[in-house]
Amino acid sequence: MPWTEDFDGFLDALRREGKSRHTIDAYRRDLSALAELAGTRPPGSLTASHIRHFIAQLHARGLSGRSLGRMLSAWRGLFDWRIAQQGQSTNPCQGLRPPKEGRRLPHALAVDATAALLDGVEPTSALDCRDKAMFELMYSSGLRLSELAGLDIPDVDFEQGLARVLGKGNKTRIVPVGSVARQALQAYLRQRLAQDGETALFTGKGGRRLGARQIEKRLASWSVKSGASQHVHPHMLRHSFASHLLQSSGDLRAVQELLGHANLSTTQIYTSLDYQHLAQVYDAAHPRAKRNKDSDK
Repeated sequence: MPWTEDFDGFLDALRREGKSRHTIDAYRRDLSALAELAGTRPPGSLTASHIRHFIAQLHARGLSGRSLGRMLSAWRGLFDWRIAQQGQSTNPCQGLRPPKEGRRLPHALAVDATAALLDGVEPTSALDCRDKAMFELMYSSGLRLSELAGLDIPDVDFEQGLARVLGKGNKTRIVPVGSVARQALQAYLRQRLAQDGETALFTGKGGRRLGARQIEKRLASWSVKSGASQHVHPHMLRHSFASHLLQSSGDLRAVQELLGHANLSTTQIYTSLDYQHLAQVYDAAHPRAKRNKDSDK
């Protein structure tokens, strides 16, 4: 088997270099984890995208940045050995870094818990319809609380399934809106309470823009009704969006761009996006965004 042959050859090379038994055992464990993640893929077929996906999976399981850094070092060593001994052209681990400590997405809900919360919002009144639309949109598109509260009606393009969001630093980004969120929004807009000239997408009883604090209170109330075991705040839906999409797709760049970040671990200048590519990744991976063209008609 390719993995067994490579492991034996690489670990023999480490022994000849004088590495300790403890170090070699650690390398063997880290390489075994790589083989398990790779499944039926042979070593020479792995790309940087595969390695990023593997790191994301391990991070989601709770491995620390330090542990992931050690694993990456072992994996990088294996592929360097393959380049020297077997003529592999590139090292898929080259240039990759583990997540920084303390930057793991915090307090994300499980997929089932998220579904239970959102499905538990029964639209029996105009305000309930509004709440369901807010929470579905926040999870569907990974919005910050301030971004959700700041939306105006023209910001949502139902035909294209997109929303224009004003994020931090007054930077605008375009995000996909899943079919479930679009349906909830359309149901809400048929009952929306608004004073003359009010352009805010989400309004309160008085017909004026709903504030961030009111949105937070409504989500907390619905989370209690859904039987959630913890306090659910709006940013938790954004964290859940990022965590679920990252675990499903493994496309770090797409998730980072959808969140409005150049990188999850550092703040960088917002860059231009390939919206078509992002929409394809989103539609294929997001648990609640599978497009259903018939349902939109």
